Amino acid sequence: MRIRKYDHHYSRREFLGKVAQGAGSAGVLMSSWSAFAQTGQVNKAYPDELMSIEGYTKGKIKTGDEINASNVDLVKDLLEPIRYEQIKKNGRKLKVVKTTTDVMRLSPWEYIEATLKNAGKAKFDGQSNVVNASDGQPWIGGNPFPDAKSGIELLAAQTLSWGRHDASFYAVKINDVAVDGETRFRYAGGWAELNTVARVSMDPKPYWPEHKDKLRFQTVFFTGPQQFRGTSFMNVWDYDQRKFPALYGYVADFRRIRQFPADQRFEPLLPGTTLYLSDAWAAGDPLLTWGNFKIVSRGPFLAGLSGSWNSAHDNWEHKTHGGPKGTTFWDSTVELVPEAILVEASPTGYPRAPISKKQVWFDARNQVVVGMVTYDRRDQPYRSFDGAYSLYDDNGKTFMDGQHPYWSWCHVTCSDIQTGRVTRLEQVRVIEGHASGANDPKMYDKYLTQTALMRLGAG
Repeated sequence: MRIRKYDHHYSRREFLGKVAQGAGSAGVLMSSWSAFAQTGQVNKAYPDELMSIEGYTKGKIKTGDEINASNVDLVKDLLEPIRYEQIKKNGRKLKVVKTTTDVMRLSPWEYIEATLKNAGKAKFDGQSNVVNASDGQPWIGGNPFPDAKSGIELLAAQTLSWGRHDASFYAVKINDVAVDGETRFRYAGGWAELNTVARVSMDPKPYWPEHKDKLRFQTVFFTGPQQFRGTSFMNVWDYDQRKFPALYGYVADFRRIRQFPADQRFEPLLPGTTLYLSDAWAAGDPLLTWGNFKIVSRGPFLAGLSGSWNSAHDNWEHKTHGGPKGTTFWDSTVELVPEAILVEASPTGYPRAPISKKQVWFDARNQVVVGMVTYDRRDQPYRSFDGAYSLYDDNGKTFMDGQHPYWSWCHVTCSDIQTGRVTRLEQVRVIEGHASGANDPKMYDKYLTQTALMRLGAG
């Protein structure tokens, strides 16, 4: 019989102690960042009981099993409240896969290499913007705080590089499902984002000199349905995170570009959806328009980090289940994350915001966002944002990003728990000639200028 040296109670005490101290590296037995930097794995940082679902549940749930209403209470502590309620009451299900231990499979290769190379070189300046510690210039690439010890460090890294590529384009399908299970709205289009600093793959790097004062350009546009075809929005982010992005939009009905108030970030992008600009990557607003950052808790978590790319479908489209019509939720895989860090923040720059705070779960091993819940002004759970990522390398099929397999998000579920509406987003291979991928040097001219908005609108 194997005697467990470190049981659940030991890990729980370690996590509680770090939260009580208000600091501390990720990891239980040692720093997870140190373990990864030394070996490329994080196994040494956590006891066996946190490295598999079998260990955590003492064999009651195993790899390959399905989490559903009959057994979800066994893992209630591993889920945010809205996902738990959807499984318990609305027929949502999760398939459990093996925990990923190779951290190189959990982010783009170049981003991880830059994180290793640049570790320890970042700091906050006097205005609380992230800068290079040696010269005060904008950040040079990778995660600036890979061994994050505060909530603001975690959200700062997420804000600096959403998709962890220098540039990304996502062909996207969006379905809004009502509480009766009917799909009320179907949208299709594209999302482009390009960093002008902290570049690790595209030339010029680490900065695009003429845009060194900016952080990113970001565009979203729609190709369907017909009444919204050509509608597009472009955000131009300043590097100074105290400033709101410039927000431009092309509205097909008026056939012109207009500038929109940039602080109206808590409204649906299109009718019927539960997705706001503020929700993007759980960091859709400038970092310093939020405040009261704090780490609330640490502990294991269930998240979709592998096996979510549907390589079997020519256009990568995913199957659905649950709800009254069997179309409310994505078929999803999850794995046990040995440690997730829960960060809370308040929208201090938005006096009319309909939310009081957001809580964001980060995978402590690599700081990827694995869940978010926002709360209304009564501090009641309001909306959630949970996604699934994957390395696009599965069953003998690989979609490449340069010299390495592509890593990205696969699908997202945005839920309004108070109305029962769910918005499902998925990254597909292509929509009307617009193809998903990363680090295309033509992306700026194609999607990220006002001229591009006009061209997309006329499309």
